[in-house]
Amino acid sequence: MSSVYDELCKRFYRICSENSLLREQVDIKARVLTTEEAIGNPEGDDFPLQKGKERLMQAGFGQGRGQAFTDRFGDFSGRLGEILEMDLNNNFRRAVFVSAMNAVLNHLGRVSGTIHCRDKDPTICAGHLAEFISSNYGRPKITQVGYQPKMVERLQEDFHYRIVDLDPENIGQTKNDVVVEGPETSSQAIEWADLLLVTGTTLVNDSIGDFLNGKPILFYGTTVAGAAEIMNWPRFCACST
Repeated sequence: MSSVYDELCKRFYRICSENSLLREQVDIKARVLTTEEAIGNPEGDDFPLQKGKERLMQAGFGQGRGQAFTDRFGDFSGRLGEILEMDLNNNFRRAVFVSAMNAVLNHLGRVSGTIHCRDKDPTICAGHLAEFISSNYGRPKITQVGYQPKMVERLQEDFHYRIVDLDPENIGQTKNDVVVEGPETSSQAIEWADLLLVTGTTLVNDSIGDFLNGKPILFYGTTVAGAAEIMNWPRFCACST
């Protein structure tokens, strides 16, 4: 497991302790959302959720909700203290931890945008993202980690652009004039880029440490919402709730 989790768990534990959550009997539930529940109809059929590769696990805590993308999914019910003591040694356990953390921080008012956008929002988000990158980074060479179809469709219009993904069905495919690369070229793609645009799912699949190398990075998505707040990482997620 990435050492990033050591610091993340330490900081989240401190927040829970300061808010007296560790002494309470708190139940956290996470359930796997259907595609329709998670993203509605996003004007396309190429999202990982629609292809059955990943699911969104959703946790509820008080008035807060939080989600995490994962390829190992299932229901979980337990106390917050149990989750904080859990050995985060696989994608399912990390998804339980991440979704629960997002829900708790959402409940505490520490973070918003923890629920995935729906319907036409991914298209709208991609347009806002292009504007955000132009305003804050100029015209960088971008390597995107994780295939998100609407972002690829929009960003390749304005930027020199590479995509790295883990899905064998995507690797080698041309998506909007950009060939999706696999993990074997990720080091080269990272070195080539001026900006890394990284999916929050890397937090669950334990590859996030590969991209925290000092190069400018911008995370996207709901999965990384709580961690970005705690660790002071830049995150873009324009249409989430």
